[in-house]
Amino acid sequence: MTNIRSRVLYVADVVMRVPPLFIIDELLRVGLGLPTENLVLNETDNGFVNVPDSLVGSLVGVTTEANLLHQYESNQQFYQLYLITALKFILCCLGCAAALCTFMLQTKHLVLVYLYLISVGVIFVSYWSNVSTVKAIISCTSVNGTTTSILDDVLNLDLNKVLDFDGPGFLVIQNYMLQCTLALIFCYIHLAPRYSIIQKLLVFSLMAPSILAALPLPVRILHHAPVFATLLPLAVSKFVLWYNAVSMGQIIYSGYQHARTFISSYGLSALVEAEWTRLNVPRVLRTFWTLRVTEQILQILGNHYEDESFNYYIMIRTLLINGCETLTAVLGMTSIISSICHYIGCFFQWILLTEDKEDLKSIGTTSAILFYTLCLQTGLTSLQREMRLNRLCRNFCLLFTALLHFVHNIVNPLLMSLSASRNPALHRHLRALLVCAFLIIFPIHLLCFLWSHFPISTWLLAVTAFSVEVIVKVLVSLAIYSLFLYDACRRSFWEQLDDYVYYIRVFGNTVEFAFGLFLLFNGLWILIFESGGAIRAVMMCIHAYFNIWCEAKAGWSVFMKRRTAVNKINSLPEAKTEQLTNLDDVCAICYQEMNSAKITRCNHFFHGVCLRKWLYVQDRCPLCHDILYRVDSPHDSTDNISAITDQEGRNR
Repeated sequence: MTNIRSRVLYVADVVMRVPPLFIIDELLRVGLGLPTENLVLNETDNGFVNVPDSLVGSLVGVTTEANLLHQYESNQQFYQLYLITALKFILCCLGCAAALCTFMLQTKHLVLVYLYLISVGVIFVSYWSNVSTVKAIISCTSVNGTTTSILDDVLNLDLNKVLDFDGPGFLVIQNYMLQCTLALIFCYIHLAPRYSIIQKLLVFSLMAPSILAALPLPVRILHHAPVFATLLPLAVSKFVLWYNAVSMGQIIYSGYQHARTFISSYGLSALVEAEWTRLNVPRVLRTFWTLRVTEQILQILGNHYEDESFNYYIMIRTLLINGCETLTAVLGMTSIISSICHYIGCFFQWILLTEDKEDLKSIGTTSAILFYTLCLQTGLTSLQREMRLNRLCRNFCLLFTALLHFVHNIVNPLLMSLSASRNPALHRHLRALLVCAFLIIFPIHLLCFLWSHFPISTWLLAVTAFSVEVIVKVLVSLAIYSLFLYDACRRSFWEQLDDYVYYIRVFGNTVEFAFGLFLLFNGLWILIFESGGAIRAVMMCIHAYFNIWCEAKAGWSVFMKRRTAVNKINSLPEAKTEQLTNLDDVCAICYQEMNSAKITRCNHFFHGVCLRKWLYVQDRCPLCHDILYRVDSPHDSTDNISAITDQEGRNR
């Protein structure tokens, strides 16, 4: 029972956070009150007429008082238009801010907000119902020309006339029952102090127009009855608003204080992650986008279902175009795509028989960030409808090629694990190889299709770079996997394995670095010659730093470490066959027998490859922790002397 209750509360919390998103979406759809077209001054707007230059001199000083008055009035209208536009923009911004604050409220405060809004809505529904009933009764009386009231019919027990569906009596009874229900709802949910007399007056106030409509009163009184009936409920709602104004300010201020304290203690990223989880943002966005699309489907089916030219392809095109027309709609679509990518990752994990939840979380999060960034830097929401659909399909294509990289990140560790652990389960190897085959064959077919149907462009070059890069990465993984399998089949230690693996990885990293440079230049071309923008420039800077500079720096660091380690190992003497025979021991690093070995200064024997790997970590012997390699610089000489002294002390 507790589990069901928690699930219901969870669903209710998600549903309550959806309406603020619809408000923000609608305000963004109307452009925050800004005009969709630029305001242009023409001869009717400012009173000026285009005059040829040859006549300007002859017209100077000939402007009449009427022309000046017309010019003044036109300019006044122009400034009023700009003032109204600015006022609309400010109101829309305030509406977005209020909706966003409502979205971020805690659940208990959100419930209070909805109770207040429902109570206000009940007042307007009651007013609308009373006005409709009074108008219907007045029109029925004027048409029939009768002077008798509904009360007379009730007292005369004329039930046929009272219960006539088209008569005024039935309208009064229907409105009376509705007003009773609305009064009970309002008295139950309003947030004002619940005094007994106020509760009774509220019920009577909402039901008063129905009671008055049954009496033989003048039309003038009946017209004003609905207005007076809403005065007391509106006063109660206004009192609630003013009474809780201080509390609302305190809630907002406490939220600000909490965020400030949290950021100072844990950082901004921790606050964003905590709020993201508390607000259930992904599920709320998915619910919002699903309801938005469902509404549009119903509208399309209602308007065009009987149209002979209607087909589902046009409907899908329309839904895709309308589904990304605002930033909130793009966020909802991003959440849906993130969920789809998550399930794609689950499918490949099911094939590979792995259960790493971090990989799934990474796929969903990274794909969402990538898609939303693509939408922002391409200006998707500001494009024309057909161009928006074209750009959306291109973004989907780029996202899918990136998804292939994510799948490779899942299968690559599995390949290394299967080959290094000598896993005898053949079906595990076959599943991993099938996924690798898919990662090679599918990009090839995709590139063949794209190059045969689309002209060459910067977008096509980017998709090609991503596709070829994933093919190269898969081939590198398969090559290393094959080397490890071959080493597992050997009975002797393979000393060149580390070199071959290093060369293959260097090839793959070099190709990846080259494609990174190519994508950087491709993005620069787009930024300069096709579609610039601050977001694209920032993303290019991030790409240049993390994918170019940091990767180049890390690769150079690895190369220098390996080069230094090779030089150190080459300076050590090679063990002779007689020495290895007399030693008759295994390498203390890999525990494999030694057909060849290097001798350290402390007279210990190790495989040259194993010792080189050890030197990547530290310069001391794995057994006695003595310095393995002597450097002739003065500073290092002092260290070596102290190390030798320590060694002599240990020997004593």
